[in-house]
Amino acid sequence: MEKDYILIVDDEVHICELLQFNLEKEGYTVKTVQSGKDALTQIKKQKPILIVLDLMMPEIDGLTVVKLLKREEKTSEIPIILLTAKSEEFDKVLGLELGADDYMTKPFGVRELVARIKALLRRTSYTAEKTSEKSEAYFRFNDLYVDFENYSTYIKEEKIALTLKEFELLRCLILNENKVLTRDYLLDKIWGYEYFGETRTVDVHIRHLRTKLKEYGDMIETVRGVGYRINIKR
Repeated sequence: MEKDYILIVDDEVHICELLQFNLEKEGYTVKTVQSGKDALTQIKKQKPILIVLDLMMPEIDGLTVVKLLKREEKTSEIPIILLTAKSEEFDKVLGLELGADDYMTKPFGVRELVARIKALLRRTSYTAEKTSEKSEAYFRFNDLYVDFENYSTYIKEEKIALTLKEFELLRCLILNENKVLTRDYLLDKIWGYEYFGETRTVDVHIRHLRTKLKEYGDMIETVRGVGYRINIKR
């Protein structure tokens, strides 16, 4: 069986080589491709543990790749870090809304990107971490069922397709029921590193989470100027 690997997708060969060299120094197995089309082909052959994905590529761009991966159950939970040379806020926010976990703008620091990859991989184990905040393996409220151990969420027995970050936000809010959690706390808890003031990524994920939770979305309350809490009205 092939080893778990990180997939680098960028049409700039020198970036692929630079990232491969630095990640392999850290002990990771790395594969690289130069187009969105080749990325989809490679992922179909063997699912990576994480994807570093350039937005601007020929044939199939990065946003399309994210969209295609997130709509398939087998690939929807793969962590994705976007790379973009664009400065427009639209591309970054759209990438997050589609389900990407993080982004970096070119030119970027290789050490910072490697640190973010490590942090994201630490938090993408498919086994629920033990927590002192709540010991139950699941949460149930009316027709809403959240399985902490299997990272699954159901409403009226219909599985809700949450991204990993959306699920971890929901779990963190539930385990801290009625507590106000600041955006900075959520960034540190869920993303695991300093996000350089980009707290709007929390807002984007919360907005997406509320939509997916349908009638239960309004349990997530905004505390203006501070952060969020979940208020479960029993």
